[in-house]
Amino acid sequence: MSIYDFKVNDYTGKEVLLSEYKGKVLLIVNTATKCGFTPQYDALEDLYKKYKDQGFEILDFPCNQFFKQAPGSSEEIHHACVLRFMIEFPQFEKIDVNGKNEHPLYAFLKENCPVNKGKKIKWNFTKFLVDREGNIVDRFEPATKPEQFEEDIKKLL
Repeated sequence: MSIYDFKVNDYTGKEVLLSEYKGKVLLIVNTATKCGFTPQYDALEDLYKKYKDQGFEILDFPCNQFFKQAPGSSEEIHHACVLRFMIEFPQFEKIDVNGKNEHPLYAFLKENCPVNKGKKIKWNFTKFLVDREGNIVDRFEPATKPEQFEEDIKKLL
């Protein structure tokens, strides 16, 4: 199984095959709009604008598991992010990243990442970096700001 075998729903509920992102460098992040790390949206959008034309994508999965910091529907969250942070990268349906209802994508990410292999997601804004071949190459914890691993992204591009 590879990351490209997964199906997810975008913020409107439309099914998206991750195989659509084959050949791109991916940053997969669970987010929340009412979190202390929410200002990272600005840095994420900056990275996206800087590298999207070189084959970089950010896949944003809102998550309400941590103190209910992603309230509202997936569409409400998306519209808030577009208005407040002017995000242009793809945003998906709100999901669980841990526990009995965790999304299979996140079970796969956690189990196949060489960093913190199998460890639960601690909080929102945990970020997984995936190379162009679909290999999970790194995991960055919430306090790690996107600009701190920009060089890692550049190396994969």
